[in-house]
Amino acid sequence: MYDEILKNVSRFIELTPEETNVFTSQLKQKHVTKREFLLKEGEICRSIFYVSHGCLRTFFVDPKGTEHNVQFSIDDWWCGDLQSFATQTAARYNIGALEDTDVVCIDKVALDELYGRIPKLEKLFRHLFQNALVTLQDRVLSTMCDPAEVRYLNFRRKYPQMDNRIPQNQIASYLGITPESLSRIRKQIADKK
Repeated sequence: MYDEILKNVSRFIELTPEETNVFTSQLKQKHVTKREFLLKEGEICRSIFYVSHGCLRTFFVDPKGTEHNVQFSIDDWWCGDLQSFATQTAARYNIGALEDTDVVCIDKVALDELYGRIPKLEKLFRHLFQNALVTLQDRVLSTMCDPAEVRYLNFRRKYPQMDNRIPQNQIASYLGITPESLSRIRKQIADKK
């Protein structure tokens, strides 16, 4: 039932059979349908989510009502509003499904308890949070310094499985450009080949 998440965890730490039972006893599965929200801005992010299958997007809405994608999470990815989760304060982000998605949820209270029972889980989540920070820093620098075509090529190189899976308007939002600009960039790339 939890094979995917256990395989993900095993990349960072090794759980004994007893620890595996304790860990999985605190997990909850949830199915989210396309366009359904896991988290809305203003709510408290009480869980971290592991995507077993599907695609989520993390985004915010600016004062003009424009949506800005911050992250996509597909199969074998983790997501959540980390600030809201860590501080148990109102979320600044929304997390919604771009397609029907199955997630495994780990509640903050349960995770804090698990840290005491299985200390090596802190190492796992330290790695996950460090990876999230590095990815965010790379993204900020790219957004500030790289032209749109370079940002798109980097997106394709880093996330090749997402380019055909995520709608063009959503990728454009992630890149900070219009869908029309993304179409032009894709055409220019195709013409160069």
